[in-house]
Amino acid sequence: MSEVIENPRGGCVLAGINSVLGAIDRVCPIYHAGPGCCMQSTASDQGQSGNKNSCFVSSVSIPSTNMLEREVVFGGTKKLQTTIQGAIDIIDADAYFVLTGCTAGIIGDDIESVTEEFKEKGFCVYPIDIPGFAGDSNLGYEVIWNTMIDQVIEKSDQTDENLVNLFGIIPYHDPFWSGNLEEIARLLKKLGLRVNTFFTGHQSIETIRNASSAALNIIIHPWIFKGPARKFEEKFGVPSIRYPGLPIGASDTRRFLLTVADALKLDDKRVNQVIGEEDDYVYHYLAQAIGTLSWKKFGVVADASTAIGITRYLANDYSFTPVLVVISEPIFRKEDKERIISELTNLEYAKPPKVVFSADQYEINKTLMEEEDLTLIIGSSNEEEISSLKEVQFIAAAFPIKDRLIFNRAYAGYRGSLTLIEDLYDNL
Repeated sequence: MSEVIENPRGGCVLAGINSVLGAIDRVCPIYHAGPGCCMQSTASDQGQSGNKNSCFVSSVSIPSTNMLEREVVFGGTKKLQTTIQGAIDIIDADAYFVLTGCTAGIIGDDIESVTEEFKEKGFCVYPIDIPGFAGDSNLGYEVIWNTMIDQVIEKSDQTDENLVNLFGIIPYHDPFWSGNLEEIARLLKKLGLRVNTFFTGHQSIETIRNASSAALNIIIHPWIFKGPARKFEEKFGVPSIRYPGLPIGASDTRRFLLTVADALKLDDKRVNQVIGEEDDYVYHYLAQAIGTLSWKKFGVVADASTAIGITRYLANDYSFTPVLVVISEPIFRKEDKERIISELTNLEYAKPPKVVFSADQYEINKTLMEEEDLTLIIGSSNEEEISSLKEVQFIAAAFPIKDRLIFNRAYAGYRGSLTLIEDLYDNL
């Protein structure tokens, strides 16, 4: 029997695919789905991520076949043909991706044969035959990159030793994705690297096509992207390293940079110089606000990557006491849970917090209410009400965020950690 949970975070796999495509410059999704799928799948992820959507095409402006009873009975491939042609005629995109909704998935429409007709005419049209019911929005990130590896990325004849691909910071599922990618890229560029973020700086489908020339894939996430990383290395020979969580603050960002430097055998002198400059920058500001925020016992409710980053930063660098961490996304593999727990409990200056895995809002609220020592809750908009009931400080710093506008705000890296402290103070 399927498990029923209260207030799941994010939508179906279609929503996750749509969000990733929406973050790529000049890319157009085309839905082969029922009416309402465009709007609902956009609302479930992009609509809860700091109130910003794709600036190229999103929501009800996404081309869709809007399948009805006729297409269910007789098939919808003819309608899909006209919808793709209409999208090409009206929307000046560099690439088009055809996505299947639940209806198309159930009746088994052959979207690959339809897209092949357009490819033969010279149009960049790619099928993603994964119906919405196949999983949640996290899976959408991996589905997209499997599609890119299989259909879009071209094998390079030579490796650019100074080029890296950055994976794991998921558009819209991380409300701060733009700023976080920009901050991580800024630091890597200081090391002398060029960075494919794929979603910032107007990087486009062309960047993705040439991604196999990179010397290294950097995965910033404790569990996602395992399959695509293996496929990427097998097909293109590009190795991967995993940094198990969002690096926030001086300690963890230093650790992140040293991990990258070791993998690429970068010059120690330059790496240490960059770390010294960034340490000086961040501590110079922190020194101006010593004592501004009083000691806190905190709990975090967030996806694994965000939870690890915030917990380790506040415990290791800011002397707060972690009491509870709730990982609010489904984690299935035992080794992933063990990796997450290890990052959350191996702290330098604090006792390990209690770690709970639950995507059910009812269970999350119950866990928070039962924890009497909390004086600060860092979570999503879903935890605001329970924080008010407990009469403790609250900050919305994880997906979903419905009551903040977030453009390029970042919590990652050195400069992002200062933003996090500012936000904590603003919510006293």
